Amino acid sequence: MPQSTSRARELGELLRSRRERLRPADVGLPAGTRRRTRGLRREEVAQLAAISSTYYTYLEQGREVRPSRQVLDALSAALRLDAAERRHVHELVHGAPPAETPAVAEAPPPALASLVDRLDPCPAYVTGRCWDVLASNRAARTLWTDWPARPPEARNLLWWMFSDPAARQVMVDWPAEASALLGRFRTAAARHPGDPGFGSLLERLHAVSPEVREWWPQHRVMPLSSGTKRLRHPALGEIELEHVVLRLADDPEQKLVTFTASDRVQARISRLLETDRAEGP
Repeated sequence: MPQSTSRARELGELLRSRRERLRPADVGLPAGTRRRTRGLRREEVAQLAAISSTYYTYLEQGREVRPSRQVLDALSAALRLDAAERRHVHELVHGAPPAETPAVAEAPPPALASLVDRLDPCPAYVTGRCWDVLASNRAARTLWTDWPARPPEARNLLWWMFSDPAARQVMVDWPAEASALLGRFRTAAARHPGDPGFGSLLERLHAVSPEVREWWPQHRVMPLSSGTKRLRHPALGEIELEHVVLRLADDPEQKLVTFTASDRVQARISRLLETDRAEGP
């Protein structure tokens, strides 16, 4: 048997096995009616990867077609392949792993950072692709944590949520908030297979959090969404905030999160900031 035929069959078997291990809920699809096959349907994978169902069927059947690296990356994301599996499919088709994109330090545009500051006393912050907190205003730092004062490796929303005991006091609904945040992180990680930033953070989270070790194998995925958060503050007590998530047009992985409250709560936040400013050095 020619080596190319053997590799095509191995690729097909790998794709089929990974398709069968996924449930619709794992990739944000409705369960629908009773299914005759395990896992996802072929057409569902094709839809997630933005390729034709016929082409995907050829790949699973082990036909000697040669998908591009872009198609392989799309399939890797659709099937939730980990970094090792993604490298393997590239090696099967192209004989070499994909070139890794070097990590680039993230920073918000100056205009965005300035906007965040001007939104005070309404809390606001900006997060990057791995939920590093790239900018935050005084209100957000007062209600959550002082991000700039933390070590660089700790200026991350997931790291704060799962490793800092204070997060469990700040977030009134901590289990629900933490689980949803981890689900959004999984959804984002699927868009960046092989990105070392996601793998490194996930490894650190597994080391410090029993909840991450329990929840990650459940494959919960969550989209970004606006909604309501309940926070607890020593001076304010429990407060409720409405938040909106906006993606930056020039870099959709940067997310601006803004919060508003009732007039009464917003006035109390303003007075708290004024008191902190007056008592500051």
